[in-house]
Amino acid sequence: MKVGYARVSTTDQNPDLQIDALENEGCTKIFKDYASGAKSDREGLEQALEFMREGDTLVVWRLDRLGRSLTQLIETVNTLKECKKFFKSLQENIDTGSPGGKLIFHIFGALAEFERDIIRERTLAGLAAARDRGRIGGRPRKLDENNISLARSLMDDDSYTTKDICNALGISKATLYRYLQENNRSTRSGE
Repeated sequence: MKVGYARVSTTDQNPDLQIDALENEGCTKIFKDYASGAKSDREGLEQALEFMREGDTLVVWRLDRLGRSLTQLIETVNTLKECKKFFKSLQENIDTGSPGGKLIFHIFGALAEFERDIIRERTLAGLAAARDRGRIGGRPRKLDENNISLARSLMDDDSYTTKDICNALGISKATLYRYLQENNRSTRSGE
């Protein structure tokens, strides 16, 4: 069975062109969404995927109707494949039920993986370059050495509660205890 899926980004747009093409392809059931392709929760697509049975084919007018990114497309098609379902895009003439369609999607998957690897390499190279320049990533520290010393002396004074100390320093209890614990470790290792 061929199950159609049509999507337009807003309710102002009309999905009739897509629906006509899906009907001409022989789709017996068509699901629609009026949502951006970037949204991950698309009710019509979810309903279509639930409706489909093993051996059915999900048909879309164009690839961009199924997902905005290559990663999103590949995830959806892989989900179909795991359930022994197929995918077909009319405009790009891709049909995962055929050997040629499977090949095209494997190539898409390889390209997406290559893109992720390149991004990861660039990120790691950028972090290494920043470290070489003395920059350390992460969140700025809340307390400097003077404030840690102040916190320690206030903790030793019974007239201040932990809450008072935290309010004065503008930090949470967890942050206070973490800094004091770090300071204890560094003091012990320096002895």
